[in-house]
Amino acid sequence: MVAPIILGFLVFLLLWVVVVFNGLVKTRQMVRESWSGIDTELKRRYDLIPNLMEVVKGYANHEQQLFTKVTEARAQAVASTGDTKSQARDERVLVSGVRQLLAVAESYPDLKASEHFLDLQNELANTEDRIQASRRFFNANVRDMNTQVESFPSNMIASVFGFSKEDFFEVEKAVIRDVVNISFP
Repeated sequence: MVAPIILGFLVFLLLWVVVVFNGLVKTRQMVRESWSGIDTELKRRYDLIPNLMEVVKGYANHEQQLFTKVTEARAQAVASTGDTKSQARDERVLVSGVRQLLAVAESYPDLKASEHFLDLQNELANTEDRIQASRRFFNANVRDMNTQVESFPSNMIASVFGFSKEDFFEVEKAVIRDVVNISFP
């Protein structure tokens, strides 16, 4: 009489472990897939920036220091293969440089009227929107993963099988809110 109850409990426990484990695996895969989406959009941005810089260079030759800064920031961001926090740090530097580049472009009416520049600027704005959408999707998946990893009783299965919390991909709000200061010699 006791043996079937114990056997039933063990089968239930085993099924529960399998369901929780599979849920953790699914969520981890969603995090990886959504990071891939961010990576795709970042590469798209990296490809647009040199074209945008070349167009601006033609109008603003005396901004060499800014061009160097953006080029170096882009190279660092492209080379960044570390964790989410290091990628976010490199992206903040690049975004700041691109914002300064666009601010310089605002000072040149002929450049602002250039169809090529406007196309690049629109494409960059579209790409930034896509990065933000990908980032929100990624962060939602990270939130789900972290909830499963920290919640009882799934945290027991997560710790046994080596699942851990993931880092959110966050853009520092100060970079977004900073006023870009441009001074001409």
